[in-house]
Amino acid sequence: MTHSFPPLFRAFFICLLFMGLCGPAEAQMRDLGPIDGVQLKLCRHHADRHCVIDGDTFRLGSTSIRIADIDTPETHPPRCPLEARLGRQATLRLQALLNAEPFELRGISRDQDRYGRKLRLIMRDGRSLGMVLVAEGLARRYHGQRRKGWCGA
Repeated sequence: MTHSFPPLFRAFFICLLFMGLCGPAEAQMRDLGPIDGVQLKLCRHHADRHCVIDGDTFRLGSTSIRIADIDTPETHPPRCPLEARLGRQATLRLQALLNAEPFELRGISRDQDRYGRKLRLIMRDGRSLGMVLVAEGLARRYHGQRRKGWCGA
């Protein structure tokens, strides 16, 4: 006895199967937590895994995550010596925050940015780690507006 399934049903089943076999698919990546036991190093190469790229971007496995609620000084390349110094401080501080204790990834209304990075809030105990960087003067709040430079007024 054979069963024939409609093509749309088969396609849907294959998609479900693929998402389950391939680890954290996009739908599963929206809210993850707590992330624990992963020590993030500083990224040195594009293929590095589990590393901090700069003050507002890091990589878990091969997935790049952009912290959605902040903007930090550029490091690749910085536009002035002040931005280079602040960018390095923000990068090291983000690394320390992520490695200190478990954290959670929370999705926002938009899944990813134009570079394919996942847009997420990074939370610990109900507090945004991005706002920790803002309070320390290493980041600015970001809500999608045009970014201001870090090299002076």
